[in-house]
Amino acid sequence: MRKIFFLFYLGLGLLSLASRAETLALTDGTSLTGEIVKFDDNGLMLRTTGDAYATVPWAKFSQDALKQLSANPKIKLLVEPFIEPDESQRPAKSEIKVNPVTRLERPAHPSLLGGLVKSSVGLFILLVLYAANLYAAFEVALIRARPIAQVVGLAAVLPVIGPIIFLAMPVKADAPPAENQPEGAAVDGTAAKPQEIQIGEASWKQAARPPEPQVFARGKFTFNKRFIESKFAGFIGEPKGEANHFSMELKTTAGQFAVARIAQVNAADAIFETVGRGPLTVPFTDIQEIKLNP
Repeated sequence: MRKIFFLFYLGLGLLSLASRAETLALTDGTSLTGEIVKFDDNGLMLRTTGDAYATVPWAKFSQDALKQLSANPKIKLLVEPFIEPDESQRPAKSEIKVNPVTRLERPAHPSLLGGLVKSSVGLFILLVLYAANLYAAFEVALIRARPIAQVVGLAAVLPVIGPIIFLAMPVKADAPPAENQPEGAAVDGTAAKPQEIQIGEASWKQAARPPEPQVFARGKFTFNKRFIESKFAGFIGEPKGEANHFSMELKTTAGQFAVARIAQVNAADAIFETVGRGPLTVPFTDIQEIKLNP
């Protein structure tokens, strides 16, 4: 009798296990049968035949298997994100309506000068070019030995054209002294009358002429280290040679100075020992004129 009850309860246990087993289809076409052991966000663990365990991610279950598992209230919340809705459950596509857009009007094609004047960047560029034009006029006035006010004033009225006009003009040179003209020629170019020969005591002797000032102006000469060292070698260091017979006057953009000697000559400037002001460093670009007075 006990044996009969044992067999009866064993059959009920096997029947309950068979009823709890699930057959789930996978996306690759295979199926998996087993008892659900546990489930979480990553997937489902099944105990298959032979006490083997298999863990399957939710994404590998077919749509039918996912719908089958959704019947379990505990699993439903986990599988719903993987279930694709049917066509009837999809929301109707809303019609895309394109609204008119207010577009900016393209400006008319202005001239180059008009486009520069109408913008702040263009005005700044014109101002820089105008300042460069005035500075160019200043340099042209120094190179061509012309009045600075005259050249810069014309450049202010006629930008670019004014400096070009003075740059094309020849350098304004001083008239040569009368003693450099050949004998027998008058100052106005006409032939001079020959002087009468007067016989007297020491008529062959000529009166000694005093030396004349030597002027070295910008435009006629280029002031640099080589020019200073070659033309005024007697004034460099201790006065010697022509420095004992001439006095030097220096004219710069800052003023006019009397120079006792040249203390040092550098690549871009020179140090002059001036009378009353002591050492004075002057760039070569600031020198307007050097004059040697006897």
